[in-house]
Amino acid sequence: EMSESRKLDNNLVKELTMLCVKMKYHNTTTIRRCRLVTEALRKMDGKYLEIARSPTACVLQSCVKWCSQSERDPVFVALQPHLLDLSCDKYSCFLVNYIIKGASKEQFALFISSLHGHVASLLFHTIGVSVVNCAFRLATLPQKRSLLLELYSTEFQLFKDLTEQKSCSLLETISKLGLQKSSVLQHMATVIQTVLEKGIVEYSIVHMVILEYLIIADKTSALDMIHQLVPHLTRGTYAVHELSGLNRLSTKSKEKEKRSSEPLLIRIMQTKEGLKLGLVCLKHGREKDRKRISKCLKGQIMKLALNGYGCLFVICLLSIVDDTELYTEVVDELTKQLKELIFDKNGRRPLLQLFHPLCSRYLTPSDLVFLNYNVPSLVSKVNLDSKLDDVADKEHGGSEDTLVASDSKDLIKRQQELLVKSELYEVLIETCIENVGELLRTNFGKDVLYEVAVGGKNNFLEGVTDRIHVLHNAIACDAARPRTDYIDEHAFDNYHSSPIIRRMIFDCPAFAATLWKKALQGKCKLYADGFSSMVVGAYLESPDSMVKDLAKSELQLLIDGGILKPQEHKAEEEKSAMECSSDESSELSDTDTGYHAKKAYKDLKSGKLVARFGTDRFRCPFCPEKKKLDYRYRELVQHVIVMGASKRPWKVRANHRALAKHLETDHTDAPGSSSMPLRQAEALYLSKIKRSQAGARSTCKPGR
Repeated sequence: EMSESRKLDNNLVKELTMLCVKMKYHNTTTIRRCRLVTEALRKMDGKYLEIARSPTACVLQSCVKWCSQSERDPVFVALQPHLLDLSCDKYSCFLVNYIIKGASKEQFALFISSLHGHVASLLFHTIGVSVVNCAFRLATLPQKRSLLLELYSTEFQLFKDLTEQKSCSLLETISKLGLQKSSVLQHMATVIQTVLEKGIVEYSIVHMVILEYLIIADKTSALDMIHQLVPHLTRGTYAVHELSGLNRLSTKSKEKEKRSSEPLLIRIMQTKEGLKLGLVCLKHGREKDRKRISKCLKGQIMKLALNGYGCLFVICLLSIVDDTELYTEVVDELTKQLKELIFDKNGRRPLLQLFHPLCSRYLTPSDLVFLNYNVPSLVSKVNLDSKLDDVADKEHGGSEDTLVASDSKDLIKRQQELLVKSELYEVLIETCIENVGELLRTNFGKDVLYEVAVGGKNNFLEGVTDRIHVLHNAIACDAARPRTDYIDEHAFDNYHSSPIIRRMIFDCPAFAATLWKKALQGKCKLYADGFSSMVVGAYLESPDSMVKDLAKSELQLLIDGGILKPQEHKAEEEKSAMECSSDESSELSDTDTGYHAKKAYKDLKSGKLVARFGTDRFRCPFCPEKKKLDYRYRELVQHVIVMGASKRPWKVRANHRALAKHLETDHTDAPGSSSMPLRQAEALYLSKIKRSQAGARSTCKPGR
């Protein structure tokens, strides 16, 4: 090795180092950097392998990172036969990672093919495992399966054709190829045990192997694997890929010391495989394991809560851990930086979980699937019920819980312990009062403000109603200010605050009464048009009779004078849409459907339902919950065609067919309207959709 390193001329090394330093200057322009890269590659031409095996490999690494594809191809061709050897070298492993990241599809497929038979040996190597993991994260699904299958049985290492099978799950592979489940389990246990002994647990490919093992393992083997895994996840770690490039030992050494003190559990939350592994250990681990996990996260909860996957882990932690002392520490840490959490997209989720557990309004269906992930053989020990059948049928903005926490403690009692007894609620409500204007007008803060103002799900915060009324007054005072006093939009005119205030009026009669007395009584005429009319009209649509009586006399005068448009139909539409979605199996005859369509068309024709607001501005009066409210003529026609021809409830189809007739007969003067009959346009548009779907299915690769 020393003789090979001496082949490089010292002058060449100095020149390359200077060029690399110039490339990394912060004020270097893109054009100048390209020239420096081209010059460096010209000097290294014919010596790529020698440079890759020397400490000067970082120069070639920088060139590969910034060069063009045409300049990168000769480097790949020269190093391709030696990439496996370079993957285990402490200098060149980083270079290999950059090469495969910038490789074309053909080059990457060639590299994946060269890994056959060597995946296990590289996985056990403390340096080579970073290269295998990099390839795994960049690979397509069939390529990932080919890499994983080598770790399941020795047959896959010997016969390459077996790794090209189309099945996606390990159980399908075992049944299709007739493998013995016991031998596969034994081989996988050996692989995982070797990985655990070496402490190489932070990579996605390792997480995937462990998760596949837990799926097919029996109860005893799965529990034993989890018990072995927890100590590795709760201790500090050091990843080899943290140190790369020049000056590795200057500032990077401090970064290494800082990161090595972090628990591995924090680092693996960057991927969905890591999240699943952490959730499995938290759900199915012993009480001792949960306590160990909670203790290792002390001082790290904020970092988890602000992470996309980490916030789901915090939600699961708050839903499962029964030890009062442990979850009180978690809540106390969240309390210290509450304002940052409230305004953060991910950080607000643990807070919303405390008020409205596992609500599909704040958690996507994929998030709910993650939270319900469990090991099949240990399902009886899981702490969250799996009720995901309804998730797929509901839209992303669903209003009801799709999952229910089945903890040993009563749900309401648990919520009160986490919020009231820990004093989190007092700090939270004070923060909301101080920042009420900003919370109302931000996309993420408004949801937290809503849950605090209505007292959470089922109004479980009855004991602190005095503080809730103070918040109601703060919101009402913000809305009572004249429009001229605002630097930003008025609370009734803002895109975010107007719908959330409308929801508060529906769900919290006490807030509706406070808002009416402070902001709207005698002033409704000022807010009777535009976006603010949604707030005013909410009083007539409220399900509470007392709220209706508050505003009925004043608003009726505005309706009679034509200043305020009647809003009753909106509540009926929303109610009918909910009824249709809850009873999709009920179908009516064509006569009844036609009668409903005629009735809807009559409402559109008379102006009771409004679809047009300008020369070329339309809305769909039958989709009040849809995010898109402003359509052009052609856009609304496409929307009507899709909704009318889809497998949706009969009322939805009938309403949109009535809207189609209304557009065709009553709005022929709209820009964008054509002389083509709507039925012909519908046939052309639907046939175009079918052709595109058929083309997508034909081009989709097997196994995707």
